[in-house]
Amino acid sequence: MAFFKEFKEFALKGNVMDMAVGVIIGGAFGKIVSSLVNDILMPPIGAFLGNADFSQLHVVLKKATEEGASDITWNYGNFIQTCVDFAILAFCIFLMIKAMNSMKKKEEEAPAPAPAPEPSAEEKLLSEIRDLLKEKK
Repeated sequence: MAFFKEFKEFALKGNVMDMAVGVIIGGAFGKIVSSLVNDILMPPIGAFLGNADFSQLHVVLKKATEEGASDITWNYGNFIQTCVDFAILAFCIFLMIKAMNSMKKKEEEAPAPAPAPEPSAEEKLLSEIRDLLKEKK
């Protein structure tokens, strides 16, 4: 029972929940970036390079010898698409971290509250009188 209690305390800590939300959102964002690369960016780039479909680019390492078997291929087109996915995702994360750091820096640079002004001589005298009256009671 102590194991489950300890796990519950761990799982409900704020940092763990924040991390879980980040992983879920990151996974969804990764799918969006993959779609952006595969469906939006790579087709025009492929058209510019001579109607190349990057997902179909490959080098045949060994031809299939039996009927129904497939060739052994080196799929460098998929690798290129994955590298573009990574570059876009890394750039987006860089921009988010840069924005968060600038907001944090602005918070740190916020001016500290001004110190209370020095009491006037009159206020000091009144405070002393008050303290003396408290002592007499």
